[in-house]
Amino acid sequence: MDTLTAKSEATYATIIEAALEMAAAEGIGKLSLGELAKRTGISKSGVFSRVGSLEALQSAVLDEYDRRFSAEIFLPSLQFPKGLPRLIEQINAWSRRTANEGLRNSCLYSAGAFEYDDLNGPLRDRLQQGVEAWRASLRKTILQAMELGQLRPDTDPGQLVYEIYSLIIGLIHDTRFLREELSGRYMQKAFERLIASYKVF
Repeated sequence: MDTLTAKSEATYATIIEAALEMAAAEGIGKLSLGELAKRTGISKSGVFSRVGSLEALQSAVLDEYDRRFSAEIFLPSLQFPKGLPRLIEQINAWSRRTANEGLRNSCLYSAGAFEYDDLNGPLRDRLQQGVEAWRASLRKTILQAMELGQLRPDTDPGQLVYEIYSLIIGLIHDTRFLREELSGRYMQKAFERLIASYKVF
């Protein structure tokens, strides 16, 4: 890799990092090329030349968010046996990440869902795509648990995904809005009861 290419990639990484922090603090819809130029010390034309349009920037930020989420939540869970052990690890890791109040762990998808629920457009479509991809992954793990006889055969995967997601949304609300210190513990107990109601004993 030549020096010019390395510098260009480093600049792009700086822009995306700053954009992630801005989106986490203010919302994905509040991103602007001009504000990023100010925060990074890069000219607005320099920001534009590397990320293109605002829509392209928003998409790149969500792509990077997805990559980090996968690295922290999904990939480590693959070390666990298929089915229920993997599902439990995914949800435990997801809830730990969610309960961490740092902006780096702010969920761009849950915030974006409330921000864009009544709107139409490419950003809303991209947000929905990301949510549905993760829900499909959870559903696949639930189906594996059913096939392995770990969850009741009459389990409705869509229902269970909905219930898990509802617990996470509640955790986000209580952690970030109410600043309830015990929210992580409450979530853990609620998830344990939920899974117990579906498990095969």
